[in-house]
Amino acid sequence: MSVAGDIVECMFDNREMRELSRVPDTVRELQSRIRQMQSTKLEVRTLPTLPALADLLPGGGLRVGASYSVQGSASLAMALMAGPAASGAWCGVVGMPEFGAEAAAGLGIDLNRVVLVPRPGEQWLAVTGAIADALTVIVVKPSGRVTETAASRLSARLRQREAVLIALGPWPQAEARLSVSEGRWGGIGDGHGYLAGRQVTVTVSGAGNGRQLSRRIWMPDSALQVREDGTVRSGVGSSLASRAS
Repeated sequence: MSVAGDIVECMFDNREMRELSRVPDTVRELQSRIRQMQSTKLEVRTLPTLPALADLLPGGGLRVGASYSVQGSASLAMALMAGPAASGAWCGVVGMPEFGAEAAAGLGIDLNRVVLVPRPGEQWLAVTGAIADALTVIVVKPSGRVTETAASRLSARLRQREAVLIALGPWPQAEARLSVSEGRWGGIGDGHGYLAGRQVTVTVSGAGNGRQLSRRIWMPDSALQVREDGTVRSGVGSSLASRAS
């Protein structure tokens, strides 16, 4: 045995040496448990949304630190914002000069707690990141393509500030993607009458898989509210779309 080995053997008996050999494994196990606890804590922190949409979203609400992509429906983006806003959250709307303040107020959104940046120009992404430091929910209509790197940086800020992003259009690394289809207005008879509400199918697909949920809802109904009108349907990939039609 080498001199170094003799010294180690004198300093520690076999039991102590076995315990020391397990130290790296113990540290790795502890790190893993901490990560799991942090992940669980983050997943259960959600912002409430409207009941008609809650069952469609992963976790039943808007997950703090996450981004959501809404395809082609400003009304749906506004409906997602309505839940947190009704609970007192401050919200921001970036790049949407067509934002309907009256419709937002009808959904229970306190306009005194909404910051509007209708025309941010080419700095829309920087503006979005800046107001994420102060606001809880940000709705943004991108005016250009968003790279994976830019999305990752903004996501880090969202997690740090415990904010939520709702993008009107494609968004990398989105927690969920929502779309509207099969819109149908009610209230008009044979060439006469007033529009009394609109029924649509909202479909939500989760990140990283082909799983989808779809629900028929009023958006809005005759009282300008978003409410359920049907049951949740689940499916995988395009098979759901064929059944929904």
